[in-house]
Amino acid sequence: MALSRRTLLLSSAAAGVAGAATTWPLAATAAPYRGPLRADPFTLGIASGDPESDGFVLWTRLAPAPLAEDGLGGMPARVVPVEWEVAADERFRRIVRRGVTAARPESAHTVHVEVGHLLPGREYFYRFRAEGYLSPVGRTRTAPSSWAAGGTLAMAFASCSQYEHGYFTAYRHLAADEPDIVLHLGDYQYEYQAGVYTVPGGNPRDHAGPETVTLANYRQRHAQYKTDPDLQAAHAVAPWAVVFDDHEIENNWADEVPEQPDPTFLARRAAAFQAYYENMPLRRSSIPRGIDMQLYRRLHWGRLATFHMLDTRQFRDDQACGDGYKDCADAYDPARSITGERQEKWLLDGFRRSTARWDVLGQQVFFGQRDNNSGPQVVTSMDSWDGYAASRDRITRGWVDAGVRNPVVLTGDVHAHWADELKLDYADPTSRTVGTELVCSSITSTGNGADVPTGQHPWAAWNPHLRFYNNQRGYVRTRITPDSLTADFRVVPYVTTPGAPVHTRATFVVEDRRPGLHQTADNPTPSLMAAVDPADTVAQETLRP
Repeated sequence: MALSRRTLLLSSAAAGVAGAATTWPLAATAAPYRGPLRADPFTLGIASGDPESDGFVLWTRLAPAPLAEDGLGGMPARVVPVEWEVAADERFRRIVRRGVTAARPESAHTVHVEVGHLLPGREYFYRFRAEGYLSPVGRTRTAPSSWAAGGTLAMAFASCSQYEHGYFTAYRHLAADEPDIVLHLGDYQYEYQAGVYTVPGGNPRDHAGPETVTLANYRQRHAQYKTDPDLQAAHAVAPWAVVFDDHEIENNWADEVPEQPDPTFLARRAAAFQAYYENMPLRRSSIPRGIDMQLYRRLHWGRLATFHMLDTRQFRDDQACGDGYKDCADAYDPARSITGERQEKWLLDGFRRSTARWDVLGQQVFFGQRDNNSGPQVVTSMDSWDGYAASRDRITRGWVDAGVRNPVVLTGDVHAHWADELKLDYADPTSRTVGTELVCSSITSTGNGADVPTGQHPWAAWNPHLRFYNNQRGYVRTRITPDSLTADFRVVPYVTTPGAPVHTRATFVVEDRRPGLHQTADNPTPSLMAAVDPADTVAQETLRP
C-alpha cells in the first residue's frame, strides 16, 4: 500500500531517529539514573489526544515485555523518569516544549502529559525517551483558536477492532489519510478468551490470556492490541478523542448491570476503567474513581465544529425487555434514559450555548430508528437508542429547539457502514429531516464481510430514512468546511489476511443548513458483490457471545 513519506516516518521504529538520542540532554529535574532496562520499553507506541487550542495530551506506556501475564509489561517495580519533547518540525530542530515525568508501577508505567501554552491551529511532533531508549515520533496538532470560524477539518472515525477477527489494515489506511483528528467510538478492545468469539473459517489471530476480569487481565489485553503496528501508526498520525462502549468491559453491560448475573461485576468495571484510562490519551479529568469515570466531554475546533463526546453505557437504564430486537412498550417509557439525567442536561445546555457551524455527537450505538419488521409492529434493538426512544426524542427536540445549525451524529457498534436521516417522527416518512447520522463499520469485528451492490439494506424498504448500508470492514473519512461535511465510507475487501487495499465505497455530503444526505459517489467492488442476509447483521450486533 502507498504511504506518504511523513506517515512512514511517524510509524517507523525509533531507529529512524536514534542518532538524535546522543544530543538530547536529560532534563535537569529527572530522578537519579538507576540502571538500564533490558529491552526497548516503547513496544506499545505513542499517542496524543483531546486537542485544545493551546495543547493536547501525550501518552505512552513502558512495556519491554508487553504480554506479561501480570499486566505490568515486564517493568521493574520502581519509578522510571520519562523525558518528552514537542517540536514544530518532524526532525526536532525547533523544540518548543520539553520536560520529564514519572512512569509509576502503580499505573503500569503509563505516562500522560498535558502539554499547554502552544499556538492554536498548528501541527506539532513529539517523542519520548526513557533510560537510553527513544520512542517513535508522533504527529499531533492543536485546535484552532476559539474565534476561528473557517478552514477545513479532516476528521476520521472508527470503532470495533476485535484483534482475533483479523488484521488492523484499515487503521493503516486511516493513518495514510493523515487526518487532523481521529474519533474512536468504542470497542477498542474485546474481552473474550481465545476461541470464544469466532468468525467463519476460524480466527486468524488469538487473544493472549483469559477473559478479561482483573486489572492484570485488562492491562495485558490492552497491551496486546497496542503491539499491533497498524494501530500504532493510526495513533501516531493524529490526536484521538476516545469513548468506550461495551466490550471494554463486557458485552452489553448497562450501568451497574452486567449482561449475565455476576456478583463481581463492579470490581470488574473498576478494573476495566483503570486499564482504559491507563492506555488512552485522556486528560486527568477522566481518571477513574472506583466504578466511576468522567468520559463525556466537549472538544471545540474553533467555531467550525464542536464535538460532544458521549457516554451511553455508564449511566443508562438496563435494556428494556432484555437485549435483542423486540416489540417492547417499555422502550418508550419517558422515565428511561440512555445518557442519565445529568449528562442529558449537559448535552442540552451545550446545544443552547453552541456557536459552532457543526455540532457533532461522537457516541456509540445506533441513534436513528431501525425497524426490522415490515408489518405494523415496530421491532427494534433494545441496546441502541431505539430501546430508549423517549431519551432520543428529548435529545433530538433539544437540538431542534436550540436552533443547532448542523447536527450530525457519529456512531459505531454495529459492524457495518450506515448513513441515515434523523426524524422527530419516524412513523411519518414525509416528516422533515432534522439531522444526519453517519455510522462507521468495524475495523475487523465479524471478519471479512461482503459488499452490498445496491448500497441498501432490505429494511430500507420500510425505513426510507436509512439511505446507505455496506457490510465490509473499514472506517469513515470526513472533510468539514463551513459549507459542507463530506463523508467517505472507506472499505477493505478482507481482514483475515494482512495488506488489503482500500477504496471509497460511497460518498455523501451534508450541506450547511440542509440536514440530510446527498450521495455524490457509489463505488461497489465488482468482484465482491456478495449479497448479505439482513438476519446476519442482526446476529452480529445482538447475539455476540
